[in-house]
Amino acid sequence: ESKGKRRNPLHDFKKTGELMLIKVNKTLEVKTKLLNTTEQCAKRCSRNKGLSFTCKAFAYDRVTKRCHWLSFNSLTNGVRKKQDHAFDLYEKKDYVRNCIMGKGADYKGTISVTKSGIQCQAWNSKIPHEH
Repeated sequence: ESKGKRRNPLHDFKKTGELMLIKVNKTLEVKTKLLNTTEQCAKRCSRNKGLSFTCKAFAYDRVTKRCHWLSFNSLTNGVRKKQDHAFDLYEKKDYVRNCIMGKGADYKGTISVTKSGIQCQAWNSKIPHEH
């Protein structure tokens, strides 16, 4: 038993220090709120609590203690990276991971070709193979 110890919500995130993401595509969503810790930001992002979108990352402003939840990550089209000493970027590992774990049922990354370079079959297609 864990005897009251809770799993740290930051374990699901990849941290990049001193980086902020800027949305070029105006349809991408951001929500901000004052929160004291990155753990609180991570917990809310993981649960999508109070968000109208699926949270894929968050940036924490260490100066103002403001959390910026993002509907996008560094791999999303219409986003650019900006060095910013006030921010730390936390991206959900499921969305930035370049490897498939197990059978890949939870994979949300961007890899769409096999190891040998063949284009992957779309999930909603039964051609050329049945699922």
